[in-house]
Amino acid sequence: MAADNSKQFWKRSAKLPGSIQPVYGAQHPPLDPRLTKGFIKDRSKGNALALKSKKASSFHEFARSTSDAWDIEDDEDGDSSPRQTLNSKVAMATAVQVLENHSKQREKPEQLLSADDVPSSCKVIKSSSEAHISSNSADSFARHPLHKQQSLPLRPVIPLAARISDQNASGAPIMTLREKTRMEKFRQLLSSPNTDLDDLRKCSWSGVPREVRPVTWRLLSGYLPANMERRMQTLQRKREEYFGFIQQYYDSRNEEHHQDTYRQIHIDIPRTNPLIPLFQQPLVQEIFERILFIWAIRHPASGYVQGINDLVTPFFVVFLSEHVEEDVENFDVQSLGEDILRSIEADSFWCMSKLLDGIQDNYTFAQPGIQKKVKALEELVSRIDDQVHKHFAKYEVEYLQFAFRWMNNLLMRELPLRCTIRLWDTYQAESEGFSHFHLYVCAAFLIKWRKAILDEEDFQGLLMLLQNLPTIHWGNEEIGLLLAEAYRLKYMFADAPNHYRR
Repeated sequence: MAADNSKQFWKRSAKLPGSIQPVYGAQHPPLDPRLTKGFIKDRSKGNALALKSKKASSFHEFARSTSDAWDIEDDEDGDSSPRQTLNSKVAMATAVQVLENHSKQREKPEQLLSADDVPSSCKVIKSSSEAHISSNSADSFARHPLHKQQSLPLRPVIPLAARISDQNASGAPIMTLREKTRMEKFRQLLSSPNTDLDDLRKCSWSGVPREVRPVTWRLLSGYLPANMERRMQTLQRKREEYFGFIQQYYDSRNEEHHQDTYRQIHIDIPRTNPLIPLFQQPLVQEIFERILFIWAIRHPASGYVQGINDLVTPFFVVFLSEHVEEDVENFDVQSLGEDILRSIEADSFWCMSKLLDGIQDNYTFAQPGIQKKVKALEELVSRIDDQVHKHFAKYEVEYLQFAFRWMNNLLMRELPLRCTIRLWDTYQAESEGFSHFHLYVCAAFLIKWRKAILDEEDFQGLLMLLQNLPTIHWGNEEIGLLLAEAYRLKYMFADAPNHYRR
């Protein structure tokens, strides 16, 4: 009994250091929507000692309420009835069956299986007791609905960092006829003697296929020329130029007037996508340190600012995917040749530099670019959804408190990396995508959560929601809808700024 009490104490105590509790902060990854509130709210009345639902008044209470959201028996302090045990087994058996059915539907998308069409082989039954449970699962399911399943659509579960370089992460992996046609169009444009950049932007707006994304990004960022004959010469010259900067400047990182810059970079690099193994490799971190330090030395007006380290990662992943067939999040870069790594490093540096050239006022002293964009976002939201705007004012939530990071990191802390790459396809294709169109994406992103925002009725709840928006399972469909709404807002307001000025 003492051992059980000790186990419960260590699991539950949020105040004691070392307690086994998840920590959700304003960083990667966004909160999983299945772990937030709402899933155990309508628990069965058969739970005799169920905890009373109450609003979390502190961060520790919020963390404690999410830590055992999947463990019903812990809420009963070990005093569970046979009926509750039966319900948990029914839930597990039903969940396994649903997942297997869904996997078979993905393998044969043209055949939609109904509940009556599921073969008996799909039922996972290990013993006669489980067979008895399965036979009564329909009645038990009707009496005790599984809110977890009802709250989430039936779609493949995307792991935290899985398929970060695959644009089809949220949909069927099989290339459709439309995708084949688009791929052919890209190949024609890229193989022509002089690539029509306007046509390339039009094709890229709705997403770039993974196979042609590296060369497309180089062209759209202005790093490569449109003329086919000049490309290899340009690549060779720019790569040599970058490593010339390394030889000229990198040793100065130990000098007194550069030590602060290098120390801050050195601290921030391990924090970059900490849950993706690729970015925790020492060789990758050394590459990032060189890229960021050289950029800071060559741009003294702003120098290095926290947040710029995130902007390297999409370019690095895209250019790495050019040499890696499998998903790159677990790839060991030491298996690549030195020449390949040098080309990835140089290309990432130049493309990041092109991006930052358009938004450098975001990172100069006092960051005036971000201040202006946050103010413009506030004015825009006040016109397109006055109820949300007044809700923020009622609970004294300032836009700068949550939107500063949206502008500083280009929503990279709010979205999985795979979604950022898809978003940047459109930013590269859109005129002033990173500096101007991003404002409308942020507005559309905020309004998407209007219901959840209006449901929160205190300052703490609003800030916690806005800093941990549940986007971990987002994929192409969600980003496509977000971009479509952002384009609609831009079409309405971009050329008529007085429309959103009171």
